[in-house]
Amino acid sequence: MKIKALLTQRVEAAFNDVGIQAPALVQLSNRPEFGDYQANGVMAAAKKAGKNPRELAQTVVKHLDLSDIAADVSIAGPGFINIVLARSFLARNRPAEIIASEHPQTVVVDYSAPNLAKEMHIGHIRSTIIGDGVTRILEALGHTVIRQNHVGDWGTQFGMLLTYLAESGEDSDELGDIENFYRAAKTRFDDDRAFQDRCRQAVVDLQSGDADAYRQWQRFIAMSAKHCQALYDRLDVTLTEKDLMGESAYNDDLHGILAHLQETGLLSESDGAQCVFLDEFTNKEGEPLPLIVQKSDGGFLYATTDLAAIQHRVSRLKADRALYFVDARQALHFKQVFAAAAAAGLTNANVRLQHLPFGTMLGKDGKPFKTRTGGVVKLNDLLDEAENRALTLVQSKNPDLSETEAAHMAHVIGIGAVKYADLSKNRTSDYVFDWDQMLSLEGNTAPYLQYAYSRIQSLFTKGDVDPSLLSAQVEPVDEPERLLAVALVRFNDTLEQIAEEGYPHYLCAYLYDVAGRFTQFYEQCPVLSAQADTRTRRLTLCQHTALTLQRGLDLLGIGVVQRM
Repeated sequence: MKIKALLTQRVEAAFNDVGIQAPALVQLSNRPEFGDYQANGVMAAAKKAGKNPRELAQTVVKHLDLSDIAADVSIAGPGFINIVLARSFLARNRPAEIIASEHPQTVVVDYSAPNLAKEMHIGHIRSTIIGDGVTRILEALGHTVIRQNHVGDWGTQFGMLLTYLAESGEDSDELGDIENFYRAAKTRFDDDRAFQDRCRQAVVDLQSGDADAYRQWQRFIAMSAKHCQALYDRLDVTLTEKDLMGESAYNDDLHGILAHLQETGLLSESDGAQCVFLDEFTNKEGEPLPLIVQKSDGGFLYATTDLAAIQHRVSRLKADRALYFVDARQALHFKQVFAAAAAAGLTNANVRLQHLPFGTMLGKDGKPFKTRTGGVVKLNDLLDEAENRALTLVQSKNPDLSETEAAHMAHVIGIGAVKYADLSKNRTSDYVFDWDQMLSLEGNTAPYLQYAYSRIQSLFTKGDVDPSLLSAQVEPVDEPERLLAVALVRFNDTLEQIAEEGYPHYLCAYLYDVAGRFTQFYEQCPVLSAQADTRTRRLTLCQHTALTLQRGLDLLGIGVVQRM
């Protein structure tokens, strides 16, 4: 159900009836003991109209028709309208129901973006799993989502690799070896001017279509794509090789972008480079800040490719929105690129370009997460450790498990723990990576939610209950039942908020609240020992909770297990 939208519509209708035009400002109640929802718009409306807010709230309530929704409507403080949902209304909710958006859009989502010819490392995980979680939710709500894995596959690093391999005679079909060759090439590139020149020429040859260079480059890309896909599959991330959209894909468009900027009068030369200067961007001294689109040597930059990507997404993919899950350090870059695209007419006011930044994963020392030796943590190694730690936990709790079942549970719990630890944090914040916390069966963690789900399954097993035979609807009777039902009914509103704002931690907080309310319900309301009708009703609420936990975790790309 879309509770918030329904309540907002009714409250604003009452506002109109009493002659005020103002938003209802409906939100979850800060004081659940007074109500489930709260409409806070009366105070602002009263101030604007020069009226007493409490008296205006009383007038609004007289015109407010919530007879089919609320059991009680009351006024608190200076004009807060508290709403208690009726049990009969809650009975109309279907568990984990997702109602499609009334205004479906085509949404391009740019996420993951690993460096090719290198193994994926810890720095790629936040973009990958945050972007994938939001993508899944957008699709569930009926939006058409186009994934774009905008990879760096075209530039100096490939010139360095091609030149180093040609001159050293070394080669390999292992991506780890290719990365080592790249490091050696980078060291030489930094110290050897002649080698730099040969590398840059190799890039020119590659981008000009040299057959040998292009063949080698394609081999690097294929190796990298295979490596990335194996990790995406392991993480249960929905990206596939068909979603790869490298910088090379825009190579033929870059000169056209430059010409278009020239035609629109946006291009200026500065120290031999071609730049876009916009009035709203200045440095600390107040001087114009350039967006460089072509270097003095004729080379193009990220900005040029990003402008070409915007043109492609707007004109060819017909995007209504384009979401960029890229770390917060690129905020200025995207502000400049989006502003330049708008000024150049590459996009328009009907298209929303949104940079959705994220913070850094930190170690317990408060510094970026590293290996014990100070190196960058490879993503495969991180996931290996997650599964190994989860396996130890699983075997300590269930020593009778078969090796196969234990390995499966360790995968679901270990990978889920890593993903949830990230997804449950506000994406704009840095967060501390803590194995003990993320694998805990207590607190806002994936294992806690997975345990809540498995606890319900064990209840069905113990009671010899087939949950598929339980009703899709149930009317709560006792207050713990009602409070659980109130939590369950908020599922769709939570998804809508994430689709709009791009914060998957809202769903984590929601699921944690559902699990907490289920625990309170379970402790206060006997289930299997209850009388027939009560037993069935409470079992149905248990099943609705399990379905909500399972569906919510699935939208985050996290699985559940039948027992823990």
